Amino acid sequence: MTERKPARQSFESWVDKQVRAAEERGEFRNLRGFGKPIPGAGAPVQEDAWLRSYLQREGADTGLMLPTPLLLRRDAERIGVTVRDCSTEEQVRAEVAALNRRIVEYLRIPSGPVVPVSTVEVEVVVAEWRREREEQRRAAAKPVAPALPEARRGRWWRRGSARTS
Repeated sequence: MTERKPARQSFESWVDKQVRAAEERGEFRNLRGFGKPIPGAGAPVQEDAWLRSYLQREGADTGLMLPTPLLLRRDAERIGVTVRDCSTEEQVRAEVAALNRRIVEYLRIPSGPVVPVSTVEVEVVVAEWRREREEQRRAAAKPVAPALPEARRGRWWRRGSARTS
């Protein structure tokens, strides 16, 4: 398509003419994907679908697109996983305090959908963290079973034949 559009012809009719000529020449036959459904054609249209697909291709967390109350609620539900790698009780308390600070800030001036969000009980999280740490210590302190001696080499059917000969 190297020819230029004539000055007195509208752009739309010129493009239609180019497409029609290409169809007549057979340039649209045997295209890759011919006869197959268009990906995502049956899905409901979402305004931010392009953004979601971009974030998924790039490996970004699509959960960050959630409204603030849902993010806070998700963080409150996952606080046990968040504090699992903390090495001291003070670090656990600091993580829970930071989350509670974010929740209180949201509750002062709520925005987004109305979703009930409440602060996290520090002592409950600390008790759960202690219990998990104690279980890890017990698992690490269990004696390791002695290694089994290596099985004799050779095959069982050969052993019998070696004895008879």
